[in-house]
Amino acid sequence: LKYSLTYNETKKVTMSRAIKVDGKVRTDMCFPTGFQDVVTIDKTGEFFRMLFDVKGRFLIHRIKKEEASYKLCGVKSLSTAAKGIPVLITHDGRTIRYPDPLVKVHDTIKLDIESSKILDHIKFEPGNLAYITGGQNCGRLVSSPTKRSTLALSTLCT
Repeated sequence: LKYSLTYNETKKVTMSRAIKVDGKVRTDMCFPTGFQDVVTIDKTGEFFRMLFDVKGRFLIHRIKKEEASYKLCGVKSLSTAAKGIPVLITHDGRTIRYPDPLVKVHDTIKLDIESSKILDHIKFEPGNLAYITGGQNCGRLVSSPTKRSTLALSTLCT
């Protein structure tokens, strides 16, 4: 982003509490960001989403304020916790209790960043648009295949 050119400048920007990742202030310069994370710079009013380019490198995509309020998360597993409470695990390690019973593994949920509540979900079905997040075709948008075992996909939108 070219907001800082040296180590000390970067340290001053992060220590001034100007950078937020997924709605939380991060003062650690080495804090890792991942796929679909929302990076906010309040002082400039800019919002970014972390995506992959076609070579598998992280790409910083500028987004609007409305888009910065949610995050798309792939569902990795569904299970039950203690006392039979249903839980959902996302691709970024979040655990969400009492998910919608219609949400299944490989689906995508639209997650409100502020409250960590599920706003909507998108089924993993043939014909939906999908974003490939690993392998030789990482960073490409494709129509999702009929078999789940052929590609490791994270569905983004219909």
